[in-house]
Amino acid sequence: MGNPKVSVVITGFEARHYDELLDFLTLFYYGKFIRKLMYEETKVSYGDKVVELGVGNGRNAILLSDRVGNEGEIVGFDISPDMLKRAREKTRKYVNIKILKHDIREEFPSKFYDYFDVALISFAFHGFEPEDKEKIFENVRKILKNGGRFYILDYNQIELANAPRWFKILIDRFECPLAEDFLRYDLIAKAKKFGFKLTKKKTYFKDTIQYSEFTLRK
Repeated sequence: MGNPKVSVVITGFEARHYDELLDFLTLFYYGKFIRKLMYEETKVSYGDKVVELGVGNGRNAILLSDRVGNEGEIVGFDISPDMLKRAREKTRKYVNIKILKHDIREEFPSKFYDYFDVALISFAFHGFEPEDKEKIFENVRKILKNGGRFYILDYNQIELANAPRWFKILIDRFECPLAEDFLRYDLIAKAKKFGFKLTKKKTYFKDTIQYSEFTLRK
């Protein structure tokens, strides 16, 4: 059942061409989908400081760059050397984007405490062990301002038996076992434990994908 290799680190060819592969595999729909989320569903204002946990190739950071403007800042963290290299190449001309190496399961430098207005993690949260998910919630709690928003784009909590056939194949053959576990993960309750209240949620692709907005109250 599933891919026996559990990993949140993407390397090699897949890492260097991650965005292009996603576009190709989804017949170029993913790019349109993520653009819609970044522009229409993510609350970001001019001057905001945004952190992306697992910045990948930098696509989301670039999409949000013009929204925060020159007074704002976007900081992207990742631990994959290939991802970091590609993200830095793609964001080199954007003066308001910084790409840094950091494992989001580890505490962030204290200079980032109460620093960010918005945090974002995209299709990575499901790949962490339960105890690491809690560490991430705690770490995000420390770096977000009170009232800050945490956006999680990932699989929705659904019954796999009732899911579309293509989704069952994706989870069973191509994803790590933690992905199926995440379908039963009580995301709202776990987030609440760390002061995050669900303030908006939208689902896509027959309820298989969710984009949830959690607001922090310290």
